[in-house]
Amino acid sequence: MDRKTKIIATVGPSLASKEKIHSAINSGVNVFRINFSHGTLDEHENS
Repeated sequence: MDRKTKIIATVGPSLASKEKIHSAINSGVNVFRINFSHGTLDEHENS
């Protein structure tokens, strides 16, 4: 099924594990983004 609506998710503390990212993909997320305005470099490296 070709959807015209796309879903964008922000990777952060609540979506930082591989399992949760795979679950989001299976739920229909098309694009992931990381907001570097918040958090530390170490936090982003571990996401």
